[in-house]
Amino acid sequence: MSQKIREAEGILRSVPKPGETILPTQGEKNVLITSALPYCNNVPHLGNIIGSTLSADVFARYSRTRNWRTLYICGTDEYGTATETQALKEGLTPRQLCDKYNATHVETYKWFELGFDYFGRTSTPLHTEIAQEIYLNLAKNGYLERLEKEQTFCEGCNKFLADRFVEGTCPHCGSDDARGDQCDVCGRTLDAVDLINPRCLVAKTHKVVTKTTAHMYLKLDALQPRTEEWIKKSWKEGKWSPNAVINADGELIDARLKAGLRPTPVTRDLSWGVPVPHVDGKEHEGMESKVLYVWFDACIGYPSITANYTPEWKRWWFDQQNVRLYQFMGKDNVYFHTIYFPSVQIGDGRPWTTLHHLSTTEYLNYEGGKFSKSHNRGVFGPAAKETGIPPSVWRYYLISTRPETADAMFSWADLIAANNHVLLNNFGNFVNRSLKFVASQYDSTIPDAGDAPGPLSPNDEHDAEFITDINNLLKEYIDAMDIVRLRHGLQIVMAISARGNLYLQSSGLNKALMTENPQRCAQVVARALNLIYVLTALIQPFMPATETALLEQLNAPPRAVPTVLANDLLAGHRIGKPDHLFKRIDDKMADVFRDKFGGNKPKEDALEQAADATHVVPGMSKRKAAAAKKAADKAAAAAAAQAGVSDVPKSAEVLAWEQKVAEQGQVVRELKAKPKTPEVEAEITKAVEELKRLKGELAQKS
Repeated sequence: MSQKIREAEGILRSVPKPGETILPTQGEKNVLITSALPYCNNVPHLGNIIGSTLSADVFARYSRTRNWRTLYICGTDEYGTATETQALKEGLTPRQLCDKYNATHVETYKWFELGFDYFGRTSTPLHTEIAQEIYLNLAKNGYLERLEKEQTFCEGCNKFLADRFVEGTCPHCGSDDARGDQCDVCGRTLDAVDLINPRCLVAKTHKVVTKTTAHMYLKLDALQPRTEEWIKKSWKEGKWSPNAVINADGELIDARLKAGLRPTPVTRDLSWGVPVPHVDGKEHEGMESKVLYVWFDACIGYPSITANYTPEWKRWWFDQQNVRLYQFMGKDNVYFHTIYFPSVQIGDGRPWTTLHHLSTTEYLNYEGGKFSKSHNRGVFGPAAKETGIPPSVWRYYLISTRPETADAMFSWADLIAANNHVLLNNFGNFVNRSLKFVASQYDSTIPDAGDAPGPLSPNDEHDAEFITDINNLLKEYIDAMDIVRLRHGLQIVMAISARGNLYLQSSGLNKALMTENPQRCAQVVARALNLIYVLTALIQPFMPATETALLEQLNAPPRAVPTVLANDLLAGHRIGKPDHLFKRIDDKMADVFRDKFGGNKPKEDALEQAADATHVVPGMSKRKAAAAKKAADKAAAAAAAQAGVSDVPKSAEVLAWEQKVAEQGQVVRELKAKPKTPEVEAEITKAVEELKRLKGELAQKS
């Protein structure tokens, strides 16, 4: 088919050749992206996916649509006690267990269309080599010290217990289900030996005692001044997302920093891990029988996985001037990426590429509660494909509910509504209506609209308002995505497609227009199709399969994100065969899915819960669970009301106003989730008034 596309620098996307190794280039923008390494003792659920891997994938894809040199690295985090415990439960060796779950993670992420440049794992020789080298540098630079400390020891298991595998009564608030590292009720950080009536999670009948053991500790206290200086500089330059380490005013608020960092252990009495390397000196005697603490080596997985991707990994990891590092994670991982690992890098003494932008999320909960593997509650691993809902719809919904500033709730009703009312009625309607008109009325060939190749004038005689609106929305999209406001970026994409629908409606595109004013009709069609070509680049980060389908229907190559609307698909360009991008999902399927993934309540299995525990996402406190249920009840009520809406297609204008109402509703919910202060109360009042105003406008237009 004939392609006629404007030739100019920067229009098309630079796509790496198959097998090409991506390396940073002087004089270009080089972006290194990591997502928190998923722990390899179980399967990921939707909250894990949106919290790190999917969010990072969206930004990596966006970076590529800007023609930036982009490398997205991830992999499974495989060492630690949790792996040993799960392996014991399943009758496997730790290596066999990691092989099994690594394959599950790979399968899951492939189905969700996550485009890692390399997905590796931490249990590799290169990981051992790099982790040991960092340990040796810390020792050489005087940042390690030997300390003897009492530690919980299970006589039944005959081994020291990691903090997460000890529970007991909190010495501060009296809660009986405090973990060895933290009490979820009062929020206090704990030491396992301080628990009252400690219990082994592997078997609660085992006797738990305290024993003295020697370990090497990282002198975080000695590194703190330099770490704090680095945090303030990186936070300002990289525009970090809201987090618990530094606030919007640049004030350090982390409780550990304010109290003064203390030495932290970097070795453990385990067998599954990176062996502690030999260091001369009495202080290091006996350490070679131990392994590096998983908290110490986990973040080292980022450079080690890159090293497994390319022997030139240092070009990415030792070039702070030319490489920008973006890291994605859930809120519980912030300390390790903003305080702990940067301190390790500083103590190592080499010129590391350090964190530029921090992107964090709160928790995604499930239908009034939380995800629970042991209770089979929620969607885990590749089970999403069992619903028959395409990956693109899953990706859209998860990003549209991304918990950027407050916990969010997964809802089947909302997922179905997003497909039917936004993707199908808004985005899909604009694309299908435009392409079908060209196919049926112009023999699949873009007519001559009289527009010269290049940017359309915002002072156009007929479409000045339309062109200006699109250009403004494009700027807003780029501004949002550049600072990793992914949810807002997706909202803007849908606003652009809604504006396209409104353009077709207000222009009166139909056969009568073609007969009465053929030149104007050709102009509307050509401009609509060029807007669709713009949308292919904008939707690509969020829904890559949708972009692929659009490009096939447009018969066009992948393009970069433009800054303005232009005439890029020229007169005489032949399009492909139009087809529907989305299919309606019956509202009644929400009940089917709730039943299928609602789980059960088996008798509590301490060993299974222990294996479920990871050092990525801690359990939800009872207080949070209650709040989550309350929020879900409200969501369910809203969904029930929405289910009664007529299936008659709504106008683009109504869809646009519905989107504004939804966005403002999210603003209100996020404000209400903040700690109550007079200032916040005033903001809530103002936001609620605006929500009422928008709802009133919507009622008039419906």
